[in-house]
Amino acid sequence: MSVMIIGGGIGGLVTAITLHAQGVPVTVYEQVAQIRPLGVGINLLPHAVKVLADLGLEPALATTGVATAELRYYSKRGQLIWAEARGLEAGYPVPQYSIHRGELHMILLQAALERLGSDRIKRDRKLVDFYELPNGQEKARFADKSGAVVETDEADILIAADGIHSAVRATFVPNEGPPKWNGCVLWRGITDRFGPFLTGRSMIMAGHQNQKFVCYPISRQAFEHGQAQINWIAELRYDASTPWNREDWNRPGRPEDFLPAFESWVFDWLDVPALIRANTGIWEFPMVDRDPLSTWTRGPVTLLGDAAHPMYPIGSNGASQAILDAECLGRMVKSLGPTAAALTAYEAERLPKTAAIVLANRGNGPEQVMQLAEERAPDGFKDIDEVVPLAEREAIAARYKQIAGFVPIKQAS
Repeated sequence: MSVMIIGGGIGGLVTAITLHAQGVPVTVYEQVAQIRPLGVGINLLPHAVKVLADLGLEPALATTGVATAELRYYSKRGQLIWAEARGLEAGYPVPQYSIHRGELHMILLQAALERLGSDRIKRDRKLVDFYELPNGQEKARFADKSGAVVETDEADILIAADGIHSAVRATFVPNEGPPKWNGCVLWRGITDRFGPFLTGRSMIMAGHQNQKFVCYPISRQAFEHGQAQINWIAELRYDASTPWNREDWNRPGRPEDFLPAFESWVFDWLDVPALIRANTGIWEFPMVDRDPLSTWTRGPVTLLGDAAHPMYPIGSNGASQAILDAECLGRMVKSLGPTAAALTAYEAERLPKTAAIVLANRGNGPEQVMQLAEERAPDGFKDIDEVVPLAEREAIAARYKQIAGFVPIKQAS
């Protein structure tokens, strides 16, 4: 009884920790030789935090990240459109956390190394191929960075958590092609030692579907010292037929490519151009996803996380949905063992839910309220209720929470 996991990212490591807690032997294969704390900030929604809390990881999150108190949507003029409580303030039993992706990754890696053992987290191992054996197990071969096949393994099931460019998914859908770009480009950055804004634990989004700015604090240590380490995203839309750089989280971004469009975004609660200029690093990334698949599973092999359902970074769902995948898969393996039947049951529960989120994000998800305000009052407004009535804003927010699976106990508006 054993499991192979391809990919040592967030989804792969949470799955490994989950299965190990059930006594299932797990080996993780990661193609990079050294797993480093890369990326910028992400949000973990309460239902995903609950999964990590059940694995004993919530204290580490609390020490590192910021417990988000509220989410606020603004117009391009800095006028408030919608506000709602988040995490504990919204009545959840656990917080919503804003955290550096690299910090989260290191928390998960350290837990996996301690619990599974370092010999079970294998690096510099790129999947070469895999196939089912007569006994129903899956066999896989792995190469090191030289390209030489250096290892083979056999397991009852193989879980592909190898990202948006999944090698396993490519064998399932060989003619799928590259991810789909919607015309938007994201410049993601971090600014250290900036003054806190609003509550000091606020997440904001401003603008509309053609130009948007998102930011939130991600460091508890900075917060406790009266400062803020702020993750921010500047987004601009272009003609989707225009060639753009392939998605790569390591590509540096240039302020001159987007800052001029935000020079006038100086609000009484936040100076956006000043925040951008004070950055400690910027990365450029096109907004991409893939069409939902009709199946993730073939016999003893299945997809998980971005390999299964890459989605636009709207509604704070990317990492959260991978964590929920891990919880569901672990639950099915606990019930049915590491079998093809468990994978089929996992797919039956998770595929429809994540497909709905992928499609909802293509329609701007909960950020529809910003677009409606822009379309109906492009020159600003005196009373948002006259532009987008409260009932309409409440319905948009509630509908997306229902789709994404985190309906709050109580909600402020």
